[in-house]
Amino acid sequence: MIVLGVIGWLLIAAALLALGWDLFLWIHDGHFEPSAVGGLWSTVSPRSFNFAEHLISAHISKALWDSLIMAVLAQPMLFVAGIPGLLLLLIARRRRRRRFSR
Repeated sequence: MIVLGVIGWLLIAAALLALGWDLFLWIHDGHFEPSAVGGLWSTVSPRSFNFAEHLISAHISKALWDSLIMAVLAQPMLFVAGIPGLLLLLIARRRRRRRFSR
């Protein structure tokens, strides 16, 4: 459960960093446009983005990349990382044992 909590916090941190970047650009440019996962990924590591695209398209299914994965990559990073991060934190949270006293 500790590993799930750490992964959850890392996803939340990534979502908050993306939100901070979006707010910075909003102040700088004057319009708010959430950063898409695919845009951030291709900016941070274009080689791994191209490798993943080639690997999935050539060896698994081009339709999978074009329909499902591109749909996820077009979504805002805040939601793609934030929602799973919150779910992992909920799953990994410690449950208090209730003690009954007499």
